[in-house]
Amino acid sequence: MNSPYNDKLVFLKNVAREAGNILINLFRGNFEIESKEGSELLTTADMKSEEFIIAAIREKYPETGIIAEETKPANGCEEEAFIIDPLDGTNNFSSGIPIFCVSIAYQSGGDLKIGVVYDPLHKELFYAEKGGKAFLNGSAVSVSKRNKLSDSILATGFPYIKKTEKDSNLPEFSAFLMKSRGVRRLGSAALDLCYVACGRFDGYWEKYLKIWDVSAGGLIVREAGGKITNFFESNWNHESDDVIASNGIIHSEIQEIINKL
Repeated sequence: MNSPYNDKLVFLKNVAREAGNILINLFRGNFEIESKEGSELLTTADMKSEEFIIAAIREKYPETGIIAEETKPANGCEEEAFIIDPLDGTNNFSSGIPIFCVSIAYQSGGDLKIGVVYDPLHKELFYAEKGGKAFLNGSAVSVSKRNKLSDSILATGFPYIKKTEKDSNLPEFSAFLMKSRGVRRLGSAALDLCYVACGRFDGYWEKYLKIWDVSAGGLIVREAGGKITNFFESNWNHESDDVIASNGIIHSEIQEIINKL
């Protein structure tokens, strides 16, 4: 039996694929780059992808709000809304590094219902619906079973604006580098979360994120059997700017180390 959100899920999967095709056609080609706050970049690829996604949503769901990274439509912050990151991993994209994705979530009543993340170069489509399983290209995925932080591979990212050494994530990075099997930095929060969901990473933490960075991937982690919280909370608010995601088993260890720094 179809869920009440099945039509939106099918729609968002198709939209994410098409937006991903736009990115592929521009990757390592001719596009313009602008600087944003800090060292953050904006390319014409971001804009073309977002314009396509918004136009598709406006045509099918004209009354639903949109929260988008670049264009920020006037009706963007509503309890029922699509949350769009048209190109997560812009710095990678602009340098020809093949790690980036499209991320789209849908929330209703302020609660996340659908998450879709598409990595167009590797043709990997991650998705989940609240109360269901998480999937990668149609096959169910789940988080890892590693039960020791010392055996775990973690992921993180670094903020564009480094106000102080404490804000920079360097203390956390140093601590986890010593206590885990390794720490990776992909440059895409959405893919970091999806890699936790499918067991490639055992845990992930990051600060100074935006709602469009984490909403889709965070829901996918949760539906894959993982745990996701904010740094100093037992629950997860996807509008907050920090996040810890894990297989659940090592979550308390990660949170304890962060809380001590």
